Amino acid sequence: MATPDELFCWEGDFGLPSVSTECLLVLAYAQFAGAPLKVHKISNPWRSPSGSLPALRTNQNETLTRPADIIIHLRKQKFNADYDLSAKEGADSLAFISLMEEKLVPALIYTFWVEPKNYVELTRSWYSEHMPFPLSLFLPGRMQRHQLDKLRLLREDASLEAGDELEKELYRDAMECINLLSQRLGSQKFFFGDSPSSLDAYVFGHLAPLLKSRLPNAKLQQHLKSVENLTHFCSDILLLYFPRDARENSNQKPSSAAEAGGDGDEVPYKRRKQLLSALFALGAMLSYAFLTGIVSIQHQQGALLEPPHHNPEQDEEDG
Repeated sequence: MATPDELFCWEGDFGLPSVSTECLLVLAYAQFAGAPLKVHKISNPWRSPSGSLPALRTNQNETLTRPADIIIHLRKQKFNADYDLSAKEGADSLAFISLMEEKLVPALIYTFWVEPKNYVELTRSWYSEHMPFPLSLFLPGRMQRHQLDKLRLLREDASLEAGDELEKELYRDAMECINLLSQRLGSQKFFFGDSPSSLDAYVFGHLAPLLKSRLPNAKLQQHLKSVENLTHFCSDILLLYFPRDARENSNQKPSSAAEAGGDGDEVPYKRRKQLLSALFALGAMLSYAFLTGIVSIQHQQGALLEPPHHNPEQDEEDG
């Protein structure tokens, strides 16, 4: 029996099997198609065969990173979630995926990676807390720059920056896309009937993080939550195909005063979290200082903390 392909993806949270849209859509497609993957959920992308996530290592030692390439590979292995689609349904699927790339993806990038409050309090915080040191010091910022470059490319605007006008335009387009997806889904269980397809995987991968993440600025999230058939669609896929993650989400306590209905019980928790974050940051800075040679220790009748010395051979090596 052939060794199964191995999928490396970001670990999950918020009741999701992965926090990453691209990882989610690959995981969903593999479940829909019945592909027997060996899944590694990690928080260190440097542990993947490509240095990025998602990454599929085939049993022929080939590494694929783009979700579209991974799906094509699975189809070649006879794991095809679109096998029963008609030619018209296949064309509709491609059209809606293109619509999401044009209208929804830019707004999702903005929501998680550009909008200042969401990025600082949710996205950067989550990745910094889950990544190992010292990746947590610089990799979230590098990921944000990559996402901003992607947004500028999608919008064909090299000077694009965060702002109210951009946010309004992006969210308007995204809400229009969500409404069109809702109309196409209607009262069906999946977009093309009773069996999920690649379109269902793409929609789930993009909407589930928006639905489940605890966003401080939740303008787009609130619109999605008002669209009942799409919220049920995401919840049903979690229950049917990722029940363990769905159960973990139902057992989690609210993480904010707004979700808990008050702030009395959250104050001690927040203070403890702030204190732990401060101690972690102090430890990280000291560790980084020792590692880079900014601080040195000499043992002369005890340990003496020496002032910083400039060493041109130990200048910043990130890259």
